[in-house]
This record gives sequence, C-alpha cells and structure tokens, in this order.
Amino acid sequence: MADDIDSPEELPATAGHFAQEYPDVWRAYADLGEACAAAGPLDGETKRLVKLALAVGAQSEGAVHSHVRRGLEEGIDPETLRHVAVLGVPTLGFPAAIAADSWITDLTE
Repeated sequence: MADDIDSPEELPATAGHFAQEYPDVWRAYADLGEACAAAGPLDGETKRLVKLALAVGAQSEGAVHSHVRRGLEEGIDPETLRHVAVLGVPTLGFPAAIAADSWITDLTE
C-alpha cells in the first residue's frame, strides 16, 4: 500500500467499507497517490505539509485529521502542523483558518 494511502483496516468506517467493497478502485487510487508522490522533488515533510494545506483549503475535516495524524506519526512538530492553519488566514479567510486550526488541534492537544 502507498505510504500515503491507508489500508482498508486503518480507514474510517465509510472509506474502509468502500475500499473493501471496491478493492480494484482502492488499489488504483493508491497507485495514483504513489505516482503523484514520486513525480517531484519534495521531501516527505514538505509533501505532508502541502497535502495538509490542500485539505485545509478544501475544508475537508477528515482529510485534515488524516494528514495531521500521519504528520505526527512522521515526527512533524504539532506547532508546524498548526502553522498551516495560520498561513490560511489571508488566503482562505479567518473562519476557514480557525476551523482548520480546530481540526488540527483535535489531534495535537
């Protein structure tokens, strides 16, 4: 399984059920994730922070939680993860950034 794609057993219930019901689709999704990660020169921490920022911009609480959890597992400092939300203030607006900060702190405190 790709470093950035959870196995079906590690996923939240709905996504895990989908992965078990459609394993070929899940594998294709995992392969796409691997190809995208390998396509450029960014190091692992930078990739994780970019993916967190994309999840914040998409206002996807589940994806934010996923990338924060993985970031913590990879040794990224909680304050570094929270800085992503702060950086969102001028681009996404204060309410969106505050929501993202609350989602990040769900797992960092």
